[in-house]
Amino acid sequence: MTTFDLKPLFHSTIGFDRLVDMFDPGTLQSQAKPATYPPYNIVKTGEDRYEIVMAVAGFSKDQLQITLHDNTLKVEAATTNTGDEKVEYLHKGIAMRGFEKSFQLADFIKVKDVVLRNGLLTVSLQREVPEERKPRTIAISEDVESAPSNKQLKS
Repeated sequence: MTTFDLKPLFHSTIGFDRLVDMFDPGTLQSQAKPATYPPYNIVKTGEDRYEIVMAVAGFSKDQLQITLHDNTLKVEAATTNTGDEKVEYLHKGIAMRGFEKSFQLADFIKVKDVVLRNGLLTVSLQREVPEERKPRTIAISEDVESAPSNKQLKS
């Protein structure tokens, strides 16, 4: 029996957790591997609040660019030549390459705040459903005058 895992498809999606919960995690399995650089976490911090936390050690605020277009949040980093060509590394374990990471956001997800602290870039997100899109209760009135009467017709 072939099984497929849908979890790799949802590594870069925010706000679709209700959709993911509909699938049985052991039913479908895929061999696709998501990109691992830079490492990141997606955290659900409340009913309609999320955070993306990315490890961007070595990058300054000026080297990072965040854009939101058509529900796609893109985080990009450009590296600048710092003159490291003259340095002889005995071990170089800190990756300083540029990157581009995209996250697909669900409808009504808004970026609330972006903070760069201690090498971690935190993007705070919140789902804000407009009032006209929220379910509402409609009252039922009882109109006695227009109700059908129990009078019988004579022929």
